[in-house]
Amino acid sequence: MKINKVNFYKTLLTIILLLQIYLPSFKVNIFFQLTVLLSYIFFEKPKISSRLLKNILPLFIILFLGFIGTLLFSRPLDLAIKDFFHFLKPIQGILIGYFFYKVIDNQKEFLQTIVKVALISAIIHLLIVFLFTDFTSGSIHIIRSLTRDNFLELLAVFFIIYYPFFLHEELFQSKIKKRLILSVLIFSCILYFSRTMMVASIIFLVSIYGYTIITFRSIKIISVVVGFIILLYIYLFSVNINREGSGLEAFLYKIKIAPAEIFETRIDRENHQELWDHWRGYEAVRAFALMNKEPITYVTGTGFGSLVNLKFLAPLGQDEKGMKYISELHNGYPYILYKSGLFALISYLFFLFMMYKKIYKNFTFEGVFISALALFYFFSTLTITGIYNTNDTLAIILGALLCGFIQQIYKLKHDKVDFSEATD
Repeated sequence: MKINKVNFYKTLLTIILLLQIYLPSFKVNIFFQLTVLLSYIFFEKPKISSRLLKNILPLFIILFLGFIGTLLFSRPLDLAIKDFFHFLKPIQGILIGYFFYKVIDNQKEFLQTIVKVALISAIIHLLIVFLFTDFTSGSIHIIRSLTRDNFLELLAVFFIIYYPFFLHEELFQSKIKKRLILSVLIFSCILYFSRTMMVASIIFLVSIYGYTIITFRSIKIISVVVGFIILLYIYLFSVNINREGSGLEAFLYKIKIAPAEIFETRIDRENHQELWDHWRGYEAVRAFALMNKEPITYVTGTGFGSLVNLKFLAPLGQDEKGMKYISELHNGYPYILYKSGLFALISYLFFLFMMYKKIYKNFTFEGVFISALALFYFFSTLTITGIYNTNDTLAIILGALLCGFIQQIYKLKHDKVDFSEATD
């Protein structure tokens, strides 16, 4: 029996994304994805556009710079290998998305596959929530503890709603099917009670309507949004919100402490409530304290395999005793600086800027969502390590969108349909 190539890769893409979301083992995921990528390259022998390589060159630079600190400070080999694969992961994800989009060779089919994967994920999420949650407690913390953010589901919602906005046709022809899928996805997204997903929604929305392109009109709109956020925080700090509250109160407390959680640096380690409310800031403080002992590390980085000393056994990971040394930070900016140095951090910001400015070059479905993902990564790097998050699925989507974007640019410049010739 002959296997349909397109269906095979769509199935493989589904497996990769679901494993990335639900399989907690980073090692298994990275090994499986790398095996798939190398197998694809070996059997398909694809041509890679030099435009793609130029776009992801900053990520290769960051990967390379991480070795400098490793060699200078003689880091343990096993820890260095782990960090290497951590910094390789987004490159790997982008290449998988790029190749799979190219081999499926149909924008609509590819996006339908992404939506179907998101729907499967949403159903799993809803089953977990309704089977294992005691709703009588009214605690959002309990619901949040079962599952975390799922940006694939959120992006799928925007794909369904705004595909007609750009392409002038429905992603799914059946109105009943479209409404049913949307209902499940939106309900699931709400039940994540995620601050980061709320911000992502705003970023996607303003990008789609072109307000992230800097114009006088967009500045006015953004000013209104910023003003609303300021008023919200004035209100939140003017009322007493109980940290241990339930339901909406607990969610509002999390929103209230969000800025301080990231940027607060004066933290009493003995005050556990203060420590956990400002954990991201504490991690960064400890990283900078270690770099201050050897200022050259601000340039070279401390290297792959370096660890951050928390100075106490924190209740993290699987070890019942806790962890005193950690490899990863929630705030991606000090994380990149700590591991690979200043030039790596500049490279990362340059990569995000290159992705963001796609919206100026080509205001299409691909260009807009690439730009929106860049802005989202710019924000989420503060909170969940951005593109270097071990559970990130969006790098694969970014790679696919880049493939579509490059196809469009090539066709505009050369007036040819066959993209397989494009190598520059």
